Amino acid sequence: MSNVYTVLQINRYIKHMMNSDFLLGSLSVEGEVSNTVYNRSGHIYFTLKDEHSSLDCVMFAGSRGGLQFPMRDGDSVVVTGRVDVYEKAGSYKLYANRITRAGTGILYEKFLALKAELEERGMFSPEYKKPLPNYPRTLGIVTAATGAAIRDIANISRRRNPGIQLILYPAVVQGERAAASIAKGIGILDAAGVDVIIAGRGGGSIEDLWAFNEEEVAYAIFNCSTPVISAVGHETDYTIADFVADLRAPTPSAAAELAVPDIYETIDQLNSVEKRLTLLMDGALREARYRKSIFEKRLNALSPAAQVIRSRERLNVLNMRIRSSGNAYIENRRHRLGILAERLDGLSPLKKLSSGFSFVNDAEGKAVTSVKNIRPGDQLLINVADGSIQAEAGKITKAVGTYGKKES
Repeated sequence: MSNVYTVLQINRYIKHMMNSDFLLGSLSVEGEVSNTVYNRSGHIYFTLKDEHSSLDCVMFAGSRGGLQFPMRDGDSVVVTGRVDVYEKAGSYKLYANRITRAGTGILYEKFLALKAELEERGMFSPEYKKPLPNYPRTLGIVTAATGAAIRDIANISRRRNPGIQLILYPAVVQGERAAASIAKGIGILDAAGVDVIIAGRGGGSIEDLWAFNEEEVAYAIFNCSTPVISAVGHETDYTIADFVADLRAPTPSAAAELAVPDIYETIDQLNSVEKRLTLLMDGALREARYRKSIFEKRLNALSPAAQVIRSRERLNVLNMRIRSSGNAYIENRRHRLGILAERLDGLSPLKKLSSGFSFVNDAEGKAVTSVKNIRPGDQLLINVADGSIQAEAGKITKAVGTYGKKES
Protein backbone atom coordinates (compact mmCIF):
# COMPACT_ATOMS: atom_id res chain seq x y z
CA MET A 1 0.00 0.00 0.00
CA SER A 2 1.32 3.45 -0.96
CA ASN A 3 2.13 6.08 1.68
CA VAL A 4 -0.76 8.22 2.97
CA TYR A 5 -0.07 11.89 3.68
CA THR A 6 -1.92 14.55 5.57
CA VAL A 7 -3.24 17.67 3.89
CA LEU A 8 -0.76 19.80 5.80
CA GLN A 9 2.12 17.64 4.63
CA ILE A 10 1.13 18.09 1.02
CA ASN A 11 0.65 21.85 1.35
CA ARG A 12 3.90 22.18 3.19
CA TYR A 13 5.71 20.13 0.51
CA ILE A 14 4.32 22.31 -2.26
CA LYS A 15 5.27 25.43 -0.30
CA HIS A 16 8.82 24.07 0.07
CA MET A 17 9.06 23.38 -3.64
CA MET A 18 7.86 26.87 -4.51
CA ASN A 19 10.26 28.48 -2.06
CA SER A 20 13.08 26.47 -3.63
CA ASP A 21 12.20 27.72 -7.11
CA PHE A 22 14.37 30.73 -7.99
CA LEU A 23 11.87 32.10 -10.52
CA LEU A 24 8.97 32.13 -8.08
CA GLY A 25 11.08 33.90 -5.45
CA SER A 26 11.20 37.15 -7.45
CA LEU A 27 9.20 37.79 -10.61
CA SER A 28 7.11 40.43 -12.31
CA VAL A 29 3.67 39.67 -13.69
CA GLU A 30 1.66 41.93 -15.99
CA GLY A 31 -2.11 41.88 -16.04
CA GLU A 32 -5.38 43.72 -15.40
CA VAL A 33 -6.51 44.49 -11.86
CA SER A 34 -9.89 43.30 -10.59
CA ASN A 35 -11.64 42.63 -7.29
CA THR A 36 -9.52 45.27 -5.53
CA VAL A 37 -10.10 45.51 -1.77
CA TYR A 38 -8.31 48.03 0.50
CA ASN A 39 -8.46 46.43 3.91
CA ARG A 40 -8.66 48.49 7.14
CA SER A 41 -5.40 46.91 8.23
CA GLY A 42 -3.68 48.54 5.26
CA HIS A 43 -3.39 45.36 3.18
CA ILE A 44 -4.54 45.39 -0.45
CA TYR A 45 -6.18 42.28 -1.87
CA PHE A 46 -6.75 42.04 -5.63
CA THR A 47 -6.79 39.70 -8.59
CA LEU A 48 -4.44 39.96 -11.56
CA LYS A 49 -5.91 38.55 -14.77
CA ASP A 50 -5.42 38.31 -18.50
CA GLU A 51 -7.60 36.87 -21.26
CA HIS A 52 -7.02 33.29 -20.17
CA SER A 53 -6.35 33.13 -16.43
CA SER A 54 -6.26 34.92 -13.08
CA LEU A 55 -3.91 35.07 -10.09
CA ASP A 56 -4.78 36.08 -6.51
CA CYS A 57 -2.47 38.78 -5.17
CA VAL A 58 -1.90 40.66 -1.92
CA MET A 59 0.22 43.65 -0.96
CA PHE A 60 0.74 43.87 2.77
CA ALA A 61 0.68 47.24 4.54
CA GLY A 62 4.43 47.11 5.08
CA SER A 63 5.00 47.06 1.31
CA ARG A 64 2.61 49.94 0.46
CA GLY A 65 5.59 52.17 -0.26
CA GLY A 66 5.99 50.22 -3.50
CA LEU A 67 2.67 51.59 -4.79
CA GLN A 68 2.83 55.21 -5.96
CA PHE A 69 -0.67 55.57 -7.42
CA PRO A 70 -4.24 54.68 -6.38
CA MET A 71 -4.80 51.29 -7.95
CA ARG A 72 -8.30 50.59 -9.25
CA ASP A 73 -10.09 47.79 -11.07
CA GLY A 74 -9.29 47.82 -14.76
CA ASP A 75 -5.75 49.23 -14.37
CA SER A 76 -3.05 47.48 -16.37
CA VAL A 77 -0.17 46.96 -13.99
CA VAL A 78 3.07 45.10 -13.49
CA VAL A 79 3.23 43.40 -10.10
CA THR A 80 6.66 42.47 -8.74
CA GLY A 81 6.96 40.03 -5.84
CA ARG A 82 7.10 36.33 -4.95
CA VAL A 83 4.71 33.40 -5.28
CA ASP A 84 4.06 31.48 -2.06
CA VAL A 85 1.62 28.98 -0.58
CA TYR A 86 -0.76 29.75 2.27
CA GLU A 87 -0.62 26.38 4.05
CA LYS A 88 -3.85 26.71 5.97
CA ALA A 89 -5.98 27.15 2.84
CA GLY A 90 -3.76 25.28 0.41
CA SER A 91 -3.81 28.27 -1.92
CA TYR A 92 -1.04 30.24 -3.46
CA LYS A 93 -0.81 33.97 -4.07
CA LEU A 94 1.49 36.52 -5.56
CA TYR A 95 2.82 38.56 -2.63
CA ALA A 96 3.56 42.01 -4.13
CA ASN A 97 6.26 44.38 -2.98
CA ARG A 98 6.02 46.80 -5.92
CA ILE A 99 3.25 47.69 -8.36
CA THR A 100 3.70 49.94 -11.40
CA ARG A 101 1.46 50.80 -14.30
CA ALA A 102 2.04 48.59 -17.27
CA GLY A 103 4.54 50.00 -19.76
CA THR A 104 6.13 52.27 -17.13
CA GLY A 105 8.34 49.78 -15.38
CA ILE A 106 11.58 50.96 -17.00
CA LEU A 107 10.71 54.63 -16.50
CA TYR A 108 9.80 53.98 -12.90
CA GLU A 109 13.12 52.29 -12.33
CA LYS A 110 14.86 55.33 -13.82
CA PHE A 111 12.77 57.59 -11.57
CA LEU A 112 13.75 55.69 -8.45
CA ALA A 113 17.42 55.58 -9.43
CA LEU A 114 17.64 59.34 -10.15
CA LYS A 115 15.66 60.15 -7.01
CA ALA A 116 18.09 58.14 -4.89
CA GLU A 117 21.11 59.73 -6.60
CA LEU A 118 19.88 63.33 -6.18
CA GLU A 119 18.82 62.69 -2.62
CA GLU A 120 22.29 61.38 -1.83
CA ARG A 121 23.74 64.61 -3.28
CA GLY A 122 21.60 66.59 -0.82
CA MET A 123 19.44 68.31 -3.43
CA PHE A 124 16.27 67.52 -1.48
CA SER A 125 17.62 68.82 1.85
CA PRO A 126 15.40 71.31 3.73
CA GLU A 127 18.28 73.75 4.29
CA TYR A 128 18.32 74.52 0.56
CA LYS A 129 14.61 75.37 0.45
CA LYS A 130 14.00 79.10 -0.08
CA PRO A 131 10.97 80.78 1.55
CA LEU A 132 8.32 82.33 -0.65
CA PRO A 133 8.01 86.14 -0.60
CA ASN A 134 5.12 87.45 1.46
CA TYR A 135 3.83 89.85 -1.20
CA PRO A 136 5.20 89.03 -4.69
CA ARG A 137 4.72 91.64 -7.41
CA THR A 138 5.78 89.48 -10.37
CA LEU A 139 4.96 85.80 -10.88
CA GLY A 140 6.91 83.78 -13.44
CA ILE A 141 5.19 80.75 -14.98
CA VAL A 142 6.90 77.94 -16.89
CA THR A 143 4.25 75.86 -18.63
CA ALA A 144 2.54 75.36 -21.97
CA ALA A 145 1.04 78.48 -23.51
CA THR A 146 -2.25 76.66 -23.98
CA GLY A 147 -4.00 74.33 -21.64
CA ALA A 148 -5.77 74.25 -18.31
CA ALA A 149 -2.66 74.90 -16.19
CA ILE A 150 -1.96 78.46 -17.40
CA ARG A 151 -5.67 79.35 -17.35
CA ASP A 152 -6.08 78.11 -13.77
CA ILE A 153 -2.93 79.89 -12.56
CA ALA A 154 -3.86 83.18 -14.27
CA ASN A 155 -7.49 83.17 -13.08
CA ILE A 156 -6.67 82.37 -9.47
CA SER A 157 -3.69 84.77 -9.30
CA ARG A 158 -5.67 87.74 -10.64
CA ARG A 159 -8.65 86.93 -8.46
CA ARG A 160 -6.46 86.95 -5.36
CA ASN A 161 -4.41 89.99 -6.43
CA PRO A 162 -5.52 91.94 -9.52
CA GLY A 163 -2.31 93.97 -9.45
CA ILE A 164 0.14 91.08 -9.78
CA GLN A 165 2.21 90.88 -12.97
CA LEU A 166 2.26 87.47 -14.68
CA ILE A 167 5.18 86.57 -16.95
CA LEU A 168 4.77 83.37 -18.96
CA TYR A 169 7.57 81.42 -20.54
CA PRO A 170 5.73 79.17 -23.04
CA ALA A 171 7.65 75.95 -22.50
CA VAL A 172 7.33 72.59 -24.17
CA VAL A 173 6.17 70.31 -21.35
CA GLN A 174 6.00 66.95 -23.12
CA GLY A 175 8.27 65.12 -25.52
CA GLU A 176 11.99 64.99 -26.24
CA ARG A 177 12.55 68.77 -26.14
CA ALA A 178 10.50 69.33 -23.00
CA ALA A 179 13.25 69.02 -20.37
CA ALA A 180 15.55 71.51 -22.13
CA SER A 181 12.66 73.92 -22.70
CA ILE A 182 11.55 73.82 -19.05
CA ALA A 183 15.11 74.27 -17.76
CA LYS A 184 15.66 77.22 -20.12
CA GLY A 185 12.42 78.87 -19.04
CA ILE A 186 13.37 78.62 -15.36
CA GLY A 187 16.77 80.20 -16.09
CA ILE A 188 15.29 83.06 -18.14
CA LEU A 189 12.67 83.97 -15.53
CA ASP A 190 15.29 83.75 -12.78
CA ALA A 191 17.49 86.21 -14.67
CA ALA A 192 14.47 88.48 -15.27
CA GLY A 193 14.15 89.01 -11.51
CA VAL A 194 10.65 87.71 -10.91
CA ASP A 195 9.66 87.20 -7.28
CA VAL A 196 8.54 83.57 -7.54
CA ILE A 197 8.33 80.92 -10.27
CA ILE A 198 5.69 78.23 -10.86
CA ALA A 199 6.88 75.34 -13.05
CA GLY A 200 4.34 72.71 -13.93
CA ARG A 201 1.61 71.28 -16.12
CA GLY A 202 -1.60 69.31 -15.87
CA GLY A 203 -1.79 65.65 -14.98
CA GLY A 204 -1.06 62.66 -17.19
CA SER A 205 0.74 59.39 -17.37
CA ILE A 206 4.31 58.91 -16.21
CA GLU A 207 5.39 59.28 -19.84
CA ASP A 208 3.53 62.60 -20.13
CA LEU A 209 5.13 63.96 -16.96
CA TRP A 210 8.57 62.54 -17.60
CA ALA A 211 10.22 65.87 -18.50
CA PHE A 212 9.88 66.89 -14.85
CA ASN A 213 11.83 63.75 -13.88
CA GLU A 214 14.86 64.71 -15.94
CA GLU A 215 18.13 65.61 -14.24
CA GLU A 216 18.43 68.77 -16.37
CA VAL A 217 15.19 70.20 -14.91
CA ALA A 218 16.18 69.16 -11.39
CA TYR A 219 19.46 71.11 -11.60
CA ALA A 220 17.73 74.13 -13.14
CA ILE A 221 15.39 74.28 -10.15
CA PHE A 222 18.16 73.62 -7.61
CA ASN A 223 20.44 76.35 -9.06
CA CYS A 224 17.63 78.91 -9.36
CA SER A 225 18.01 81.84 -6.94
CA THR A 226 14.26 82.57 -7.18
CA PRO A 227 11.89 80.39 -5.11
CA VAL A 228 10.34 77.71 -7.33
CA ILE A 229 6.97 76.01 -6.79
CA SER A 230 6.56 72.67 -8.53
CA ALA A 231 3.01 72.08 -9.76
CA VAL A 232 3.03 68.90 -11.82
CA GLY A 233 -0.02 66.75 -12.44
CA HIS A 234 -2.62 65.92 -9.83
CA GLU A 235 -2.40 65.31 -6.09
CA THR A 236 -1.17 61.71 -6.39
CA ASP A 237 1.51 62.43 -9.00
CA TYR A 238 5.06 62.96 -7.75
CA THR A 239 8.07 63.92 -9.88
CA ILE A 240 11.74 64.66 -9.23
CA ALA A 241 10.88 68.36 -9.64
CA ASP A 242 8.55 68.10 -6.63
CA PHE A 243 11.41 66.95 -4.39
CA VAL A 244 13.93 69.55 -5.61
CA ALA A 245 11.56 72.55 -5.67
CA ASP A 246 11.31 74.93 -2.73
CA LEU A 247 7.63 74.03 -2.41
CA ARG A 248 5.44 71.38 -3.96
CA ALA A 249 1.84 72.12 -4.93
CA PRO A 250 -0.54 69.25 -5.69
CA THR A 251 -2.05 71.11 -8.66
CA PRO A 252 -1.35 74.27 -10.70
CA SER A 253 -4.39 75.91 -9.06
CA ALA A 254 -2.98 75.17 -5.61
CA ALA A 255 0.38 76.59 -6.72
CA ALA A 256 -1.27 79.91 -7.58
CA GLU A 257 -2.92 80.02 -4.17
CA LEU A 258 0.41 79.33 -2.46
CA ALA A 259 2.34 81.89 -4.53
CA VAL A 260 -0.17 84.77 -4.51
CA PRO A 261 -1.59 85.93 -1.15
CA ASP A 262 -5.20 87.04 -1.14
CA ILE A 263 -4.83 90.81 -1.11
CA TYR A 264 -8.40 91.27 0.13
CA GLU A 265 -7.69 89.18 3.21
CA THR A 266 -4.55 91.25 3.72
CA ILE A 267 -6.56 94.47 3.39
CA ASP A 268 -9.08 93.19 5.95
CA GLN A 269 -6.21 92.32 8.29
CA LEU A 270 -4.67 95.77 7.79
CA ASN A 271 -8.02 97.43 8.46
CA SER A 272 -8.39 95.40 11.64
CA VAL A 273 -4.86 96.33 12.70
CA GLU A 274 -5.57 99.98 11.87
CA LYS A 275 -8.68 99.95 14.06
CA ARG A 276 -6.76 98.40 16.95
CA LEU A 277 -3.93 100.90 16.52
CA THR A 278 -6.44 103.78 16.39
CA LEU A 279 -8.03 102.61 19.63
CA LEU A 280 -4.62 102.22 21.24
CA MET A 281 -3.50 105.66 20.00
CA ASP A 282 -6.72 107.31 21.21
CA GLY A 283 -6.26 105.72 24.62
CA ALA A 284 -2.60 106.74 24.70
CA LEU A 285 -3.49 110.32 23.69
CA ARG A 286 -6.17 110.55 26.37
CA GLU A 287 -3.72 109.27 28.94
CA ALA A 288 -1.06 111.69 27.69
CA ARG A 289 -3.49 114.64 27.82
CA TYR A 290 -4.54 113.69 31.34
CA ARG A 291 -0.93 113.44 32.49
CA LYS A 292 -0.15 116.71 30.70
CA SER A 293 -2.96 118.47 32.56
CA ILE A 294 -1.62 117.10 35.87
CA PHE A 295 1.91 118.25 35.05
CA GLU A 296 0.60 121.67 33.97
CA LYS A 297 -1.23 122.05 37.27
CA ARG A 298 1.88 121.04 39.17
CA LEU A 299 4.03 123.38 37.08
CA ASN A 300 1.61 126.26 37.52
CA ALA A 301 1.53 125.58 41.24
CA LEU A 302 5.34 125.88 41.33
CA SER A 303 5.53 129.00 39.13
CA PRO A 304 6.73 132.33 40.69
CA ALA A 305 3.39 134.00 39.96
CA ALA A 306 1.49 131.25 41.77
CA GLN A 307 3.88 131.44 44.70
CA VAL A 308 3.42 135.23 44.89
CA ILE A 309 -0.36 134.79 44.84
CA ARG A 310 -0.20 132.15 47.58
CA SER A 311 2.15 134.39 49.61
CA ARG A 312 -0.25 137.28 49.24
CA GLU A 313 -3.11 135.09 50.33
CA ARG A 314 -1.11 133.94 53.36
CA LEU A 315 -0.24 137.60 54.16
CA ASN A 316 -3.88 138.58 53.87
CA VAL A 317 -4.85 135.76 56.20
CA LEU A 318 -2.11 136.72 58.65
CA ASN A 319 -3.08 140.40 58.39
CA MET A 320 -6.69 139.53 59.12
CA ARG A 321 -5.60 137.37 62.04
CA ILE A 322 -3.34 140.17 63.37
CA ARG A 323 -6.10 142.73 63.01
CA SER A 324 -8.59 140.42 64.63
CA SER A 325 -6.16 139.63 67.45
CA GLY A 326 -5.25 143.33 67.85
CA ASN A 327 -8.86 144.42 67.93
CA ALA A 328 -9.67 141.73 70.46
CA TYR A 329 -6.65 142.76 72.54
CA ILE A 330 -7.59 146.44 72.42
CA GLU A 331 -11.20 145.64 73.23
CA ASN A 332 -10.06 143.51 76.15
CA ARG A 333 -7.79 146.31 77.42
CA ARG A 334 -10.55 148.82 77.04
CA HIS A 335 -12.86 146.59 78.98
CA ARG A 336 -10.28 146.17 81.77
CA LEU A 337 -9.53 149.90 81.69
CA GLY A 338 -13.21 150.60 82.10
CA ILE A 339 -13.35 148.28 85.06
CA LEU A 340 -10.24 149.88 86.60
CA ALA A 341 -11.58 153.35 85.88
CA GLU A 342 -14.76 152.49 87.65
CA ARG A 343 -12.78 151.13 90.56
CA LEU A 344 -10.54 154.22 90.56
CA ASP A 345 -13.54 156.45 90.30
CA GLY A 346 -14.94 154.68 93.31
CA LEU A 347 -11.77 155.53 95.22
CA SER A 348 -11.58 159.14 94.00
CA PRO A 349 -11.44 161.73 96.85
CA LEU A 350 -13.41 164.16 94.76
CA LYS A 351 -16.22 161.71 94.40
CA LYS A 352 -16.19 161.11 98.15
CA LEU A 353 -16.11 164.86 98.71
CA SER A 354 -19.13 165.26 96.48
CA SER A 355 -20.85 162.70 98.65
CA GLY A 356 -20.38 164.93 101.76
CA PHE A 357 -16.93 163.81 102.81
CA SER A 358 -13.85 166.05 103.18
CA PHE A 359 -10.16 165.66 103.84
CA VAL A 360 -7.80 167.76 105.97
CA ASN A 361 -4.24 168.94 105.39
CA ASP A 362 -1.90 170.41 107.99
CA ALA A 363 0.08 173.58 107.58
CA GLU A 364 2.68 171.66 105.59
CA GLY A 365 0.07 170.25 103.18
CA LYS A 366 0.24 166.75 104.59
CA ALA A 367 -2.95 164.80 104.91
CA VAL A 368 -4.20 164.61 108.49
CA THR A 369 -5.10 161.01 109.11
CA SER A 370 -4.74 160.88 112.93
CA VAL A 371 -5.27 163.24 115.87
CA LYS A 372 -1.89 162.26 117.17
CA ASN A 373 -0.15 164.60 114.75
CA ILE A 374 -2.31 167.64 115.60
CA ARG A 375 -2.01 170.04 118.50
CA PRO A 376 -4.51 172.64 119.52
CA GLY A 377 -3.83 175.84 117.66
CA ASP A 378 -2.36 174.07 114.56
CA GLN A 379 -3.43 175.58 111.26
CA LEU A 380 -5.58 173.18 109.16
CA LEU A 381 -6.97 173.25 105.60
CA ILE A 382 -10.31 171.50 105.20
CA ASN A 383 -11.05 170.43 101.62
CA VAL A 384 -14.64 169.96 100.53
CA ALA A 385 -16.28 169.30 97.14
CA ASP A 386 -16.51 172.93 96.08
CA GLY A 387 -13.50 174.47 97.86
CA SER A 388 -11.36 174.58 101.00
CA ILE A 389 -11.70 176.10 104.50
CA GLN A 390 -8.87 177.61 106.60
CA ALA A 391 -9.25 176.54 110.23
CA GLU A 392 -7.41 176.27 113.54
CA ALA A 393 -7.39 173.14 115.68
CA GLY A 394 -9.18 173.52 118.95
CA LYS A 395 -10.08 170.78 121.37
CA ILE A 396 -8.74 167.40 120.19
CA THR A 397 -10.62 164.25 121.17
CA LYS A 398 -9.28 160.75 120.60
CA ALA A 399 -11.56 157.87 119.80
CA VAL A 400 -10.85 154.88 122.06
CA GLY A 401 -12.65 151.77 123.36
CA THR A 402 -16.03 150.62 122.01
CA TYR A 403 -17.98 152.45 119.43
CA GLY A 404 -19.46 155.71 120.74
CA LYS A 405 -17.16 156.31 123.68
CA LYS A 406 -14.63 159.11 123.54
CA GLU A 407 -11.44 159.89 125.33
CA SER A 408 -10.04 163.49 125.83
